[in-house]
Amino acid sequence: MVNTIIAIIVSYLLGSISFSILVARWLKKIDIRDHGSGNAGATNTLRVLGKGPAILVFLLDIAKGSAGVLIGSWLSDGSAAVEVACGLAAIAGHNWPIYFRFKGGKGIATTVGALVVWAFLPTLIAGVVAILVIAVTRYVSLGSMIFAVLLPILVFLFDKDTAFLWGALVVAVLAIVRHRKNITKLINGTENKLGSGKKGEPHGA
Repeated sequence: MVNTIIAIIVSYLLGSISFSILVARWLKKIDIRDHGSGNAGATNTLRVLGKGPAILVFLLDIAKGSAGVLIGSWLSDGSAAVEVACGLAAIAGHNWPIYFRFKGGKGIATTVGALVVWAFLPTLIAGVVAILVIAVTRYVSLGSMIFAVLLPILVFLFDKDTAFLWGALVVAVLAIVRHRKNITKLINGTENKLGSGKKGEPHGA
């Protein structure tokens, strides 16, 4: 029990390391949450800082999601429930980072990192579908939500552990909630398309 609590706390603290914020401070001496969409994630990093920093942030955000799950597995001798709890803790840390006034990103890259360990093939398939949607529509938010919603369906179809199915369901709900403003913009036709933003564009523009 103690190991489980430690694993969850460590995963949350790891998830709270917002690489988007840190990279923006290092490169431009800015708070990325005051620019572009105001979101501390890889997509806004692309919009504000460009491709190189965005790829770095994306990979690091994935890594911390995977690391959280692996920490849970290590400290619990492979308990699926603990792995799920630690993955969700890492995602929660990314979304509500204790180091940055609890204002973070939307957690999709960190979700990818966690789910790759939980259920590789379902995550791969959902990821390919999401990439195709983004390539066709240029709406990252739409692709991200489709990715999240497909996860529990695919995890169920692949007959994974029930703990992973519940984890995927929580991830899907969380992603929809975090993207609720994007949903409104998609309905109104005002959502930003990939590549349409300008570097340094102020938040809310």
